[in-house]
Amino acid sequence: MRRNILVIGAGKSTSYLQDYLLNKASEENLEVTIGDLKPDSIPSKTKNHPACKVITLDINNDSQREVAIQNAHIVISMLPARFHSKVAHDCLRYNKNLVTASYISSEMRSLDKEVREKGLIFMNEIGLDPGIDHMSAMQIINNIRSQGGKMLLFESFTGGLVAPESDNNLWNYKFTWNPRNVVLAGQGGAAKFIQEGSYKYIPYQKLFRRTEFMDIDGYGVFEAYANRDSLNYKEAYGLNDALTLYRGTMRRVGFSKAWNMFVQLGMTDDSYTIENSENMSYREYINLFLPYSPTDSVELKLRHYLKIDQDDIMWGKLLELNLFDSTKTIPLKSATPAQMLQYILEDSWTMAADDKDMIVMYHKLGYEVNGVQKQIDSNMVVIGENQNYTAMAKTVGLPVAIATLLILNKKITTAGVQIPIAEEVYKPILRELANNGIIFKEYEVPYLGYNPDSVAG
Repeated sequence: MRRNILVIGAGKSTSYLQDYLLNKASEENLEVTIGDLKPDSIPSKTKNHPACKVITLDINNDSQREVAIQNAHIVISMLPARFHSKVAHDCLRYNKNLVTASYISSEMRSLDKEVREKGLIFMNEIGLDPGIDHMSAMQIINNIRSQGGKMLLFESFTGGLVAPESDNNLWNYKFTWNPRNVVLAGQGGAAKFIQEGSYKYIPYQKLFRRTEFMDIDGYGVFEAYANRDSLNYKEAYGLNDALTLYRGTMRRVGFSKAWNMFVQLGMTDDSYTIENSENMSYREYINLFLPYSPTDSVELKLRHYLKIDQDDIMWGKLLELNLFDSTKTIPLKSATPAQMLQYILEDSWTMAADDKDMIVMYHKLGYEVNGVQKQIDSNMVVIGENQNYTAMAKTVGLPVAIATLLILNKKITTAGVQIPIAEEVYKPILRELANNGIIFKEYEVPYLGYNPDSVAG
């Protein structure tokens, strides 16, 4: 009897996940069941694989969902995070292990005691970020500790970007994952981190003017703005004594300063809806956020508001988005400013069929061993193949697939609701990721500590 892996959700991040499991199906005696609300969107080459079974699965249909989970040996949920709890409760009821790429929610964490008592594994945060960031960081941190080292500094940055060969706009950016998450990035509270022993907080309205820079060999200079809460990883990584703890999101240099224009105008606000938003032109939308003038044009009002000149690169970036076009309209009813901005940006930043994306991850780890301060810089760059086989899908999907097989084969055995920070988890997964071209390069460099000169604003 073949072992049945149930994959719930067949979205953009599942191409490599599906291929990896199906390619292993013969040697691992697997049947891969893919359940999705719209199974017709699954590629024919996947559906026609002899080890693949495709089913219609509505996550809100209790009987449909429960039957699929009962028939599985292990369950992967690639659904949006808000749906994981339904799957998790069923997995608990029917004694099935569960794998997700999402952050552990408070509801998922509350199941830990029952999951442990049943000897089950609910592995979460096993995608890219969170996921590969945890595993690659913990491998270096534990190596440092094995030498008797004491952690002083930990900085970690990840970016989903466009590959250099497909980088053809002034923003040096295209959407390679959920556009809504990009538009709402940084909202919901101040960014929190530790710098040289002091707690630091950056409010949302200042977030995109406080950036740190890093150089990736062969790929140039990038910038990063702070993630919302770096302190979450203090205990998980055992960094209670670290003087600096900072996590951020990477972009090409200049993006954050330009994005800050939208923040200051209020265009990223998702808390209220716009009257008569449906079929409003791009130009009318921009004018919503500017003062009334009987004489000045929308362009002139915006330049005055932002204090930028016509020859400023910032102005060029705004023009490139067709923001002043009175013929382009937004077909969204009762939309928020953020939803309307997202529509406009998708018009310019959607990847073409032959475009390639790029994932960049960078860690900086400072430590002291035998009274000597040292530093390790580690980075990973992955380039996508095309619009379907993206670097994002590869770096999210492969860790999920690899972890699933390791759990199924009882190579990972520690029970509980968890993230991939234990050696039994990260060591074999990082090894298999390297076999699939996801490789970190490590450099020992002079210890610099947290460099305030690298932070703008």
